[in-house]
Amino acid sequence: MTASSSGGRMAPLVMVSMILAVSMSFIDQTIVAIASPELQRDLGLTSNQGEWVINAYLVALAATFALGGRVADAWGRRRMVLVGVAGFAVTSALCGATPDTSWAEAWLITARTAQGVFAAVLLPAAISIIYGSASPERRGRSMAMFFGLTGAFTALGPILGSYLLEWSWRTIFWINLPVAAAALVTIVLAPITGERRPGRIDWPGAALVAAGMALSVIGFSEATTWGWDDVRTWACIVVGAGLLVLFAVVERRRPTPLIRLDIFRQRGFRVDSGVLFLAMVAFVPVSYFLSVYSAVSLGLDASGASTLLLLYFLGFLLAAQVGGRIFDSRGAKPTILLGCVVGIAGYVWWATQVTTLDGSAQHHPLLLAGAGIGFLLGPSSADAVSRTHDASYGEVTGINQTIRNYGSALGFAVLGTLATHVFTDRFASSLVGLGVGRDSADELARQAASSGGGSRDLSSVPASVRGAVEDAVARDFALGMRAVLIAMAVALAAAFVVALRHPGDRPAQEDAAAADRVAATPESSKGGRR
Repeated sequence: MTASSSGGRMAPLVMVSMILAVSMSFIDQTIVAIASPELQRDLGLTSNQGEWVINAYLVALAATFALGGRVADAWGRRRMVLVGVAGFAVTSALCGATPDTSWAEAWLITARTAQGVFAAVLLPAAISIIYGSASPERRGRSMAMFFGLTGAFTALGPILGSYLLEWSWRTIFWINLPVAAAALVTIVLAPITGERRPGRIDWPGAALVAAGMALSVIGFSEATTWGWDDVRTWACIVVGAGLLVLFAVVERRRPTPLIRLDIFRQRGFRVDSGVLFLAMVAFVPVSYFLSVYSAVSLGLDASGASTLLLLYFLGFLLAAQVGGRIFDSRGAKPTILLGCVVGIAGYVWWATQVTTLDGSAQHHPLLLAGAGIGFLLGPSSADAVSRTHDASYGEVTGINQTIRNYGSALGFAVLGTLATHVFTDRFASSLVGLGVGRDSADELARQAASSGGGSRDLSSVPASVRGAVEDAVARDFALGMRAVLIAMAVALAAAFVVALRHPGDRPAQEDAAAADRVAATPESSKGGRR
């Protein structure tokens, strides 16, 4: 066990050190998305490459989170937090040092993938230290404080990003270096023991799940570039799915599996997991798509995009508090269903407003859409954790986060493909309507889609209609955004159907006390259990 102060209270420096340690990864969830339009322009990246700058991190985090938890137990949580912080800092520096050459894409995406791996090493170790440092009767309160404070960093990302971008997009990565230095100092000084729980690590299982997730995401993401009739697209999707099925079969036979699949026999846990997977499709990609839409369709800079994103997170944070209270009094099912309904209404309303190209008209829909996710995210996560009495906290957290991040990555890939397809099709039709030949229109549409609505060669377009072409880009990109929002609403509708299967009972009393308090926090998806 990690050390705690007298009276069962956690030593304050333990909490401070772990908050500093994980703050970088929480800020990264939104700050990179805000910087994406400028980053793509500066490095000459295509829209698909810009999406991979975001998604490479998510895929790596999803694919290695469960492994990170196992490694932390076997090699020591304190040691792995130090490794994770140092590695995240080094890879952040590499991201900021991306050369403005033909190497830019490979360099940045590789560094972002490494960031995701080090985050997967860091997060489960840090969460376990917080959980183990508190006495049993204070664990719920400690986890609530931890995730409440770290969750605030997600909302801080847009503010910090708009400020740092006044200098360069590279500063959004370099800001991690002083934070990491402070974290390393406090970790060394904090009363954290080097306790280990030696055990066999399922390396083959880790390789299978990583390859399966990566290939399935690559297939959906690259469908825009390769085409749906390309054998590479379907090979990645089919082989990826096959590897995930093989992983499930192999894990059932292993004495020490990477992920204990028998946990899914509990219906409440299955339902909570399904809701989380679908909710992530409608949550994590919002930051990226809203940032690009703000730049292309609304003509806003990073500061303007940050304002819109903050409204979304304001709705999220307020509803998370109310959702926690409902969970406390009535259990998870009512607040999950409420969140799905509110979220569906918010995303559908938002979808009707994006094509007006009026940012102010989207303020209330943004609040409502964020509130929907805020209502359901904490309760579904905390309820899942509190239902698995025969599994360790680390095991359940690993499963919970693997599902969350895989849903985020897969949703990101599918929504990116959908947005590109809708924009390309509508923009080509708009060009034809303006008198551009079909072949030229198709080529211009491909150029515009590849650049995320950015640079394009208008030499084949009559000078008299070039202004109308620019207007068409903004309008048709908004149609792609509308398709994304409708798809997110559909994902929440599917989550609502899944949630109807929730047993509706309350977790065991001793586990519910901790889970209830954790559910009230904005980022409680890793909530504590006893």
